[in-house]
Amino acid sequence: MPPPRPASRPRGPVVLITGASQGIGAALARTFAREVPGVRLALVARSAGRLATVAAACRRLGAAAAEGFPADVADAAAVEALAATVARRFGPVEVLVNNAGVFRAAPFLGTSVAEFDALIAANLRSAFLVSRAFVPAMLRRRRGDVFFLSSIAGLGPYPGGTAYGAAKAGVTSLARVLRAETRGRGLRVCCVHPGATWTPSWAGSGVPPARMMPAEDIARAIVDAHRLSRRTVLEELILRPAGGDL
Repeated sequence: MPPPRPASRPRGPVVLITGASQGIGAALARTFAREVPGVRLALVARSAGRLATVAAACRRLGAAAAEGFPADVADAAAVEALAATVARRFGPVEVLVNNAGVFRAAPFLGTSVAEFDALIAANLRSAFLVSRAFVPAMLRRRRGDVFFLSSIAGLGPYPGGTAYGAAKAGVTSLARVLRAETRGRGLRVCCVHPGATWTPSWAGSGVPPARMMPAEDIARAIVDAHRLSRRTVLEELILRPAGGDL
């Protein structure tokens, strides 16, 4: 008798995460790899080297596939090329996480026009471009999850965060409008508002990591939201350090 055929691995969703080379994005990639059987991860950031490291870790953790796609997601042409490449490599994206972003603190009168424009591009323009590239196919299939990483700075005033707060408020509004316009068409849109989370952007700040949330907690909340019944959408999620905002 021929030997029994090995059981085929379950075919999991294609998950695209921007800003996946470090911080919350890398934690998200690792959590999806560990907890979602058969997941295929398209990991996007500007650093090819760090992406390769995260992708290798995800494959060791159990992802069926994990590959880095270096791109500047604030650049429209780069995002168009990214969408075509991911479609060729993995097929349609089923879960999109708009996580790419930059935080730099500056008061209103200390914020230059160039710095304002840069933070709007990195945090808000990127989420718009990437969503515009991948959401239409989700709507055609009548199935998809889109997560936007906003911030508590996107919900109210954040002194010293003029450009960052404006960008994140825009992300919050973008998510709400997309949800309202696509309701009932199979698309679930969740906007996540983390407070202070330990990532490399806090290095050198003098704030102890224990005062902040671990990036893994944000990742776990997003993966759990994805795993809810398709009859349920977690529209907004606010997470704060147990000791309060910084």
